[in-house]
Amino acid sequence: MKRLGLLLGATAVVTFCVGPFAWQALTSLRPEGEQTSLTLPRRLTTQAYAQVFEEHAFARVLLNSFGVAALTTALCLVVGGLAAFALARLPLPAGRLLLAVALGASMFPPIATVGPLYLVVRTLGLRDHLAALVVPYTTFALPLTMWILTSHFRALPVELYRAAKMDGCTSFGAFRRVLLPLAAPGLATTALLVFISSWNEFLYALTFTSTPAHRTVPVAIALFSSGHVEPWAQLAAASVLVTLPLVVLTLLFQRRLVAGLTAGAVKG
Repeated sequence: MKRLGLLLGATAVVTFCVGPFAWQALTSLRPEGEQTSLTLPRRLTTQAYAQVFEEHAFARVLLNSFGVAALTTALCLVVGGLAAFALARLPLPAGRLLLAVALGASMFPPIATVGPLYLVVRTLGLRDHLAALVVPYTTFALPLTMWILTSHFRALPVELYRAAKMDGCTSFGAFRRVLLPLAAPGLATTALLVFISSWNEFLYALTFTSTPAHRTVPVAIALFSSGHVEPWAQLAAASVLVTLPLVVLTLLFQRRLVAGLTAGAVKG
């Protein structure tokens, strides 16, 4: 009975989590006129997926989102990794204060910063450029990156850093050759969180871009509707397409993700 209860509970949780995505996928395959039906479709069609790519240039949109998210993730790992190492291992007099200030800066709601940022972006001539998204995304994701990686570097035995220094490594050499490979779970966790955040961001992408050539996924999907007709099948198909890369990344890095989230939870 205990095993049966656990099985039923696990099934309920999985259904609750996967059910909306499965229904969205089913909706994307329904023929025209059956998108709002609660019954199973009589037949399946991929017409909505073809329309998404033909009518909305969705391949370009996916490429834009991937480029912005990947570049933001790379910048956060490089800059945030160096900063986290300095905060965790170098004798900085106000290291904890710097980390607290960085975390505090990330707590401003996006709606409170979008106006000033828009003025800066327009002054710099970056309006309707993907760089106008990468810079603020990196700025607001860096505190999270620093916080996660600082915890990981502090959890590593300090003796490894000292041994590398005694063997002739510089501080940067010890970071690159010894500590960075050991912090791989934390790097994977941070990269995935930053990538997902950049991939799903809507407000800045809507404000800082204006032409279809530079739109990202959330903005493009929001502008699918036209007039009084809601293209439910196309919306469902686009939602499935933009969710699949995140599912694949999570499955690929599942082990490192779990290790990164639980690192430091138990002290020996």
